[in-house]
Amino acid sequence: MQKGDPYYLGSPCFKYVLQFLITMLKSISKLFIYLFLAFLIACEDNEPANNDLPANLEVDVVVADDGTGNVDVDATADNTTEYHFYMGDAIDADPIINTTGQITYTYDNSGVYVIETRAYGSSGKFIKTEVQISVLVDNGEIPDDGYTTPPVYEGMSLLWSDEFNGTRLNETDWTYEIGNGSNGWGNNELQYYRRENTSVSNGYLTIEARDDGFSNYDYTSSRIITKDKVSFKYGRIDIRAKLPKGQGLWPALWMLGSNFEQVGWPACGEIDIMELVGHEPNVVHGTVHYGPPWPNNKQFGTGYTLSSGNFNQKFHVFTLVWYENKIEWFVDDVLYFTLTPANISPEPWLFNANFFFIFNVAVGGNWPGSPNSSTVFPQQMVVDYVRVFQPN
Repeated sequence: MQKGDPYYLGSPCFKYVLQFLITMLKSISKLFIYLFLAFLIACEDNEPANNDLPANLEVDVVVADDGTGNVDVDATADNTTEYHFYMGDAIDADPIINTTGQITYTYDNSGVYVIETRAYGSSGKFIKTEVQISVLVDNGEIPDDGYTTPPVYEGMSLLWSDEFNGTRLNETDWTYEIGNGSNGWGNNELQYYRRENTSVSNGYLTIEARDDGFSNYDYTSSRIITKDKVSFKYGRIDIRAKLPKGQGLWPALWMLGSNFEQVGWPACGEIDIMELVGHEPNVVHGTVHYGPPWPNNKQFGTGYTLSSGNFNQKFHVFTLVWYENKIEWFVDDVLYFTLTPANISPEPWLFNANFFFIFNVAVGGNWPGSPNSSTVFPQQMVVDYVRVFQPN
């Protein structure tokens, strides 16, 4: 490169070119800085605002007490796109995911579980909460908890009992009544009674109501009686039982006069030791029926309400103490109703004669109404024992 060459380092032309390049670089640097700052501001503007994050997570958990293992979870949260439910069950370790926040989960085994619920926002961030629950699953074993009464009483002898210790119903003492009777056993009941719905095992009698349908009826159950086999008058009757629950269920432990075939109902008299309508699972009723034929028949009785819990949760003892001209009703040895001839006067007192037992679980009928979507099937009435004592 010669001195006369315009690109010679010492030439004026080169100096002008160099100054131009330096100026351009400075301009480009400033432009780059401006663009970079604008990019940062734009990124900041794209960050989710605080009101896009989930908040106010609330979770309601309902554990079924019917032994099914069903658990309902209802979650709500603000600014949430989906919910993740971890049920604390090793069988299903992965979460249940949905957008509604409502699930029903069925546990196979009894136990204590921790349910973790997560609410996710559009940013992918989440909030969570945990609820500990205790689940009881009915796997065929009947928990023997609740009230019990002694096998002997001072001054009394055991006249008859059934402890249900075999593997089938003792048909020497009991008879199955089959079908739907006349007009649903006079009550517009909806079930068809079958032998198959009664079982005896491990010291318990179980009568099971099902929604399996049979012979053009939507429901099946069982009804057993001691008519023409076991009947008596007076004494103390103890029946230890655990009852079903649910709209449309109607379990009963009761008696009819042994002259039923000759005089009909209600002239034979009816003594209801225990009745329950399933939509009131904490209330049982003691009642007598008497008087002229239907529709002029009469009844008199009252109910007993548990101070806590329901009659399906554990065993209770339903007792009738029956004297000449007086009957007393008890639950767990608590007297709640007394009947004398004066209570039904001027109608005749029908209750100084022999009576026989009837155990059944009706479905539907005039009193309880029909089952609905809230009714869980199957439902069982479990009887531990029935004992009849009389004074020595």
